[in-house]
Amino acid sequence: MASILQRAATTYLRNNARSATHAATAGGHGGGWALWKKLSFFVAFPAVGLGMLNAYLAHQEEHHERPPFVPYEYMRVRTKRFPWGDGQKSLFHNPHVNALPSGYEDH
Repeated sequence: MASILQRAATTYLRNNARSATHAATAGGHGGGWALWKKLSFFVAFPAVGLGMLNAYLAHQEEHHERPPFVPYEYMRVRTKRFPWGDGQKSLFHNPHVNALPSGYEDH
């Protein structure tokens, strides 16, 4: 009795696996990859490009002023020196934007 059930289960699983792989490659549901490929090329990539263009044009329009330097005692605290340069500037220091503990460099 167990061998009959085992054989029936094996046959059932084999037939369902075969029909599942057949449905993925041919028939009504086989062209899903083509739809997603077209959506990627004709919708997603142009949307990313338009977003990049929008960000670039918005950046070009704005006039960037740096905020005034206010020597708050809790900001720009240096408990130990940086291991490069003079020890006061961070690794990605921008003198126009990043202030030192004493103020901006150009003033």
